[in-house]
Amino acid sequence: MTTCVRFGLVLGLLVLFSGRISAQPSERPDSLDAPMRLLWPDGAPGAKGDSLADRPALFLYPAPDERATGAGVVVCPGGGYATLATGHEGRAVANWLNEYGISAFVLRYRHGPRYQHPWPLRDAQRAMRMVRAHAQAWRVDPDRLGILGFSAGGHLASTVGTHIESGNATAADSLARFSTRPDFMTLIYPVISMSEPFTHEGSRRMLLGNDPDSSLMREWSSEKQVTPQTPPTFLVHTGTDEGVPAENSVHFYLALRKADVPAEMHLYEEGPHGFGLAPTDPVLSSWSDRWVDWVRERGLLGGHSER
Repeated sequence: MTTCVRFGLVLGLLVLFSGRISAQPSERPDSLDAPMRLLWPDGAPGAKGDSLADRPALFLYPAPDERATGAGVVVCPGGGYATLATGHEGRAVANWLNEYGISAFVLRYRHGPRYQHPWPLRDAQRAMRMVRAHAQAWRVDPDRLGILGFSAGGHLASTVGTHIESGNATAADSLARFSTRPDFMTLIYPVISMSEPFTHEGSRRMLLGNDPDSSLMREWSSEKQVTPQTPPTFLVHTGTDEGVPAENSVHFYLALRKADVPAEMHLYEEGPHGFGLAPTDPVLSSWSDRWVDWVRERGLLGGHSER
């Protein structure tokens, strides 16, 4: 058996047994067909080597000139913090966003078992700062930059929105001068809690280790970290999700309501985990239209908000 085949089998087993997430075809993190920018060109802090897995990066999918609205979204593919579903939760999503004049930036972030907390969050925060630092060159309005995540990528996106770092105007690192706060969040069948019975145990294990203490689990349970500064959020889940129960989205939505943060949630009665844009499902695929309505009504595609 070749090394490549062994690696693919190991990845498949990790996703299959790291919880009850539905198995997806393994996807190479270097399969994104777009220009790439390393988040740390001289080497990422905490790097354990120099392979693709050690070099977090953004893959740039700029909106076509004739459609560009100035809005931008950092996309965090899922994968149980054990791999990255860069196809149906990365490249396909970027192409969809481009159709609506939204520039997309697909994030290759570090993940388990090689990397645990805090490195995925550090990578995602750096991504937000990088897009804002290059806003003029990449034709993005730095005040209309959101984050979108699926499954464990949804957990990562939610932590960016609940562990906000303001820019330091005097920082020696020019990117550190920019805020990490998303202007809006989109969480699709997200892992949210690290402490409740409905958590996805595989994601927790990959992110926090085999036996995290209660304070660590609470800190990285996003439903417990919502504040009035948390960005407006759009959530999607299904009632029959056997990988990541809908309670993850429901509890986050309730926390947003308590903090008076604008939020919209679409809870479909049926559907599997990991459906992405659900292009072959006439019901689940409607979430993307509802999302476009939401961002448009909030004035994120240009013009004035109707809310």
